[in-house]
Amino acid sequence: MLRSSFFRIFVLAIPNSTMKQDKTSDNFFAVDLGATSGRTILGSIRDGRLQQRELTRFPNHIIQTGGHLYWDIFALYHEIVRGLKLVHDEGIELRSIGIDTWGVDFVCIGRDGGILRNPYSYRDPQTAGIVDAFLKEQESKGGWTKADIYERTGIQFMDINTFFQFVAMRRNGDSALEAAAKILFVPDALMYMLTGETVCEYSILSTSQLLNPRTRTLDEQILEAVGLTRKQFGRYVNPCDKVGVLTPEVQRLTGLGPVPVVAVAGHDTASAVAAVPSPDENFAYLSCGTWSLLGIEVEQPIIGEKSYAYNFTNEGGIEGTTRFLKNICGLWLLERCRAEWTDAPADVNDVNRLAMTAPALRSVINPDDPRFANPQSMVETIKDYCRETKQPVPETWQQQARCIFESLALRYREVLDSLKELAPFPIERLHVIGGGTRNSHLMQMTADSIGLPVVAGPVEGTAIGNIMLQAKAAGLVTGRFEMRSIIAKSIETKTYLPR
Repeated sequence: MLRSSFFRIFVLAIPNSTMKQDKTSDNFFAVDLGATSGRTILGSIRDGRLQQRELTRFPNHIIQTGGHLYWDIFALYHEIVRGLKLVHDEGIELRSIGIDTWGVDFVCIGRDGGILRNPYSYRDPQTAGIVDAFLKEQESKGGWTKADIYERTGIQFMDINTFFQFVAMRRNGDSALEAAAKILFVPDALMYMLTGETVCEYSILSTSQLLNPRTRTLDEQILEAVGLTRKQFGRYVNPCDKVGVLTPEVQRLTGLGPVPVVAVAGHDTASAVAAVPSPDENFAYLSCGTWSLLGIEVEQPIIGEKSYAYNFTNEGGIEGTTRFLKNICGLWLLERCRAEWTDAPADVNDVNRLAMTAPALRSVINPDDPRFANPQSMVETIKDYCRETKQPVPETWQQQARCIFESLALRYREVLDSLKELAPFPIERLHVIGGGTRNSHLMQMTADSIGLPVVAGPVEGTAIGNIMLQAKAAGLVTGRFEMRSIIAKSIETKTYLPR
C-alpha cells in the first residue's frame, strides 16, 4: 500500500553525461514522490528503448506541529513547478505530465476550491490503535465486523488506512474534514493544483479501504460509516486517462503551454509493478524500500477466508488488474537505526557490507510487530524485542543491521509461502524493484530464504512505470507486456540463485 525510500539511488540505462534529449520528440515528465524524497524525471522512448534523465531531487519533509504530523503539499507543488520551469528553460516540448505518490493520505478541499489544510501524514499518532477501538465499538452495538469490512473492500487492516484516518478525524471533530467539499488523494490533489480538475484515480483510491474491488467504485455503505458521500470525491479515472491541461496560472509560472496531465498509476507501487521486466505472469514482486510490498498481479481480486486470515490486500493495478499483496515493514527499520548509530559509516553500501561481518542468524525479529511502526528508539526497541523473546541482544550496529536483513528475508519467505497457497498460477521467481535491490546481501539472503531465483531491478521502477504509462496513453506502446519488454531491454537486472 505504501512505498517510500530513503535508498533512492538512481540508475540510468544511459548515463546522464552521454544522454541527449530530443527537444521536439515525445518527452514525458514524471513526478515521483515518496515519503522521504521526491524527483522529477524526463523520459522518452527511442529505438525501442527507454531513456530518462533526472531533472530535480528534493526532500519531502514531515512537519510536526500541534501534536500532529503533516505533509507540505504546497512545497511539493512548488517543486513540480520548478521542474517544469527547467523543462521550459531547456526548450524541451512535453507530451504529458504524470504524478505518482505514496498511498492512503488525502487533502481536504473547501467549497471555494481552496486547500483547507496540509494533509496529515499516515504516521500521525491520531490513528494509533484505531482499528481495535473501532471494531470494539462496532461490536458493542452490533455494527460492522472485521469480516464485513474485508468482504466489501478486500483490504488488509492497518491503522494508517484512509478509512481509519477518517474514523480518527471524526472522533476528534476535525474541522477540515467537517468542511470538506472534496477529498482528493495526494496525487489527485497535485493534479488538481496543476489543472483545476478533481479526479479520483483507481490505483490510489484502491489503497483507501473505501473501494469495492469487484465494482471498482467507492462503497457507499463504507463511506456512510465515516459520514462521507460519493459526491465528495472526484470523477473516476484509470491509469492512462487524461485529467486535463495546465491551468493558465501554471502556464504563466512555468512558461509552458497547455500541456496535458495524464493519470498514471497514482499509487507509486502500482507504477513500480508496471515496470517489472517479466515476460509472463508467473512471478511475484517485491517492492523493496522503506516499506516492503510482496505480492502478485492477478486479473480478479482474491477475497476469501484464507486471504482474510492471512490479512492480504487487493489493490488496483494497471489495465484493470489487481495487485494482491501484503505490506511488510521494510528498510524503515534500517533507516531509523542509521539515524541513531553514531559509529556506523555514512554510506549505506558500507553499512550493508560490514553488517555481514556479524554472526549469522544470531537474533531474529518480526518486522511487522506493531512496536516497530514508529518507536522513539528503533535500536532499543529491537534490543527489547530480543530480550523478551530470549534471544541474544544485538549490541553493535553490525549485529543490528544483520538482524534486520535476515529478519526481512525470513519474513519474505513466510509471506510468499502464504501467497503460493492463494495464487492462481505457479510462482517461478521473485522480481525485486526499488532501492533495496542495491543491497546484494539482502537479495542473496532472500533467494536463499525463499528457494527461488530473485531478479533484482530496476532500482527506480516507479519512475519507469510512470513514464511508460504516459507512453501508453500517447499510443507509443500497446499494453503492459510490451511495456515490460521495452523496460527489460533498457535496464540491467541481476539474478540471485538460491544457495
